[in-house]
Amino acid sequence: MLKGLPLFLLFAVAVVMTRADDVASRVIVLANSDEPESVQLAEYYAKKRGVPAGNIIALEMPITEAINWRVFVEKVFNPLAEELVKRDWIDAIGMDLTDAAGRRKYAINGHKISYLVVCRGVPLKVVNDPSIEAEKSPLAGNKAFKTNAASVDGELALLAVSNPPLVGFVPNPLFRNDSPSSIQLNQIVKVSRLDGPSFGDARRLIDQAIEAEKTGLIGRSYVDIGGPHAAGNRWLEETVKQLDELNFDGDVDRERGSMPSWVRLDAPALYFGWYAGTLNGPFTQDGFEFPPGAVALHIHSFSAASVRSRTSGWVGPLVARGVTATFGNVTEPYLEFTHQPHLILKSLARGDRLGDAAAYSVPVYSWQAMAVGDPLYRPFNVSFETQWARRDKLPPEQRAYVVLRRMRELDRAGRRNDAIWAGLESQKKAFSLAVALAVADLQREAGDTAGARQSLDGVTKRRQFTATEAPLAVLVAQQLVKAGDAKAALGVWRAVLGRRNVPKEVRVRWLRPALDAARAAKDERQVMRWDEEYKELTAPPSDIADKK
Repeated sequence: MLKGLPLFLLFAVAVVMTRADDVASRVIVLANSDEPESVQLAEYYAKKRGVPAGNIIALEMPITEAINWRVFVEKVFNPLAEELVKRDWIDAIGMDLTDAAGRRKYAINGHKISYLVVCRGVPLKVVNDPSIEAEKSPLAGNKAFKTNAASVDGELALLAVSNPPLVGFVPNPLFRNDSPSSIQLNQIVKVSRLDGPSFGDARRLIDQAIEAEKTGLIGRSYVDIGGPHAAGNRWLEETVKQLDELNFDGDVDRERGSMPSWVRLDAPALYFGWYAGTLNGPFTQDGFEFPPGAVALHIHSFSAASVRSRTSGWVGPLVARGVTATFGNVTEPYLEFTHQPHLILKSLARGDRLGDAAAYSVPVYSWQAMAVGDPLYRPFNVSFETQWARRDKLPPEQRAYVVLRRMRELDRAGRRNDAIWAGLESQKKAFSLAVALAVADLQREAGDTAGARQSLDGVTKRRQFTATEAPLAVLVAQQLVKAGDAKAALGVWRAVLGRRNVPKEVRVRWLRPALDAARAAKDERQVMRWDEEYKELTAPPSDIADKK
């Protein structure tokens, strides 16, 4: 395949391949030797990513997520530092001195580690120990920061720092730093974690990263902005601008509170939002799953208080639902010291790996934040132009979202007719509800009501929809009413509301517009049936008890 290339190009390719291999060869994988599946996960990762087996370090550790400082130092920090120095991964000379927590002191001259991968089974967080002295920490006088509670990963990021403080945090020299010096790079070990509610969930993080890198990130974007602090909302507004420039088809919710259960959330390749304590809304719907490669961040102080639950917090539940990369906090970090969404996206979109994006987007270490996912993962490994050129080789469900992104790109460039044509051509090969809706939207905006109605024909013939498809079908039904075809809209509503296990809050939300469609279609029997159901669902509990 490379035969016909000129010599200088062959050399360039060889250099790129060497660099990629060199990054993998410098990954260190940390596992818990007292947890067999932790070691198996480390071995699986090393094999899949071309990491030398000798780079795996398995230490005897507790299998609990939370540990105290004494255990952290004795079982994790000191033995890991000793092993890394012994193997020349960290260039340092050991001293016969320890700090107030018992950490051995070193004279450190840098390190050769590309990323430290922490495997499930390694403890998650270190709890605060007020008996440990502050050792002249400049933050010790501030009550908010007078704590040594931290994520394990945030502490391990400072393995190559001589005598880091025990109280408060350490500024990250890589934060927002587009051209870090070798000195700055040598100060930080970039850490990411393979973890989740089960070992299967953690292993899937690896498989989905590798799978997504073959095609590049494919899907829609969703940004949920209505949070409690102006700074976080500004970050998310900046994220929206970046997504627009990347031409991702997507939705933005600026209402207060997190996204409600009834909104559209198909193919969420990118999700950034806040502010709820536990996974909620459309993420909890039956059958919800992220597409391969998805990157998601929900800002919350305790989003990773545990990553072992499928329902509590955000990090664990997101991983359980198939996310490939996410970020969280083990305890209160304060907003300014969390991973910032617009910086995560900026770094990833320019081709950085997850491990670099995590380091670029967090302002401090020795604090509460942590990143989950394969640090070698590059979501934008394949350009959009390449995706478009290869679209016919993709499964229909992925091809549809590549088409949506092309349509958005063309429409934003003032080429609406070309955008519509791209969608119509795609529909000839395989019908997509998402593409049908997008084409009809553009046609209606262009004044082609008849064309918009025709584009939705494939939807009106459907008699059932999945939980993921139902919100799109609702949007179609609403479009049909606007187009004056209430009868067709009513058929779609019957299919949507005929589904089993529609949550009560969603059913109540949808019954009102469904009733409007039934009235417009002059179907009195359906009006009576849905009106009665709506009244029953919204009646006070005492009224329902009286009827019984």
